[in-house]
Amino acid sequence: MTEDDLLDRIVVRPGVLGGKPVIRGMRIAVEHVLAMLAAGDSAETILSEYPFLEAADIQACLLYSR
Repeated sequence: MTEDDLLDRIVVRPGVLGGKPVIRGMRIAVEHVLAMLAAGDSAETILSEYPFLEAADIQACLLYSR
């Protein structure tokens, strides 16, 4: 998957979570995923807590944060 493909997973819509970047089709903020990672949660832990997410969604959040 290319960087562009990953970044397409992140959207910003004024009416969704106050315009914060979210994972496309979900109300999961990029900052929430990044905070979980910063707190020491692994990608596997995040995926088990949010089974509707894909590993590429986490990669997209990390890429978006750069």
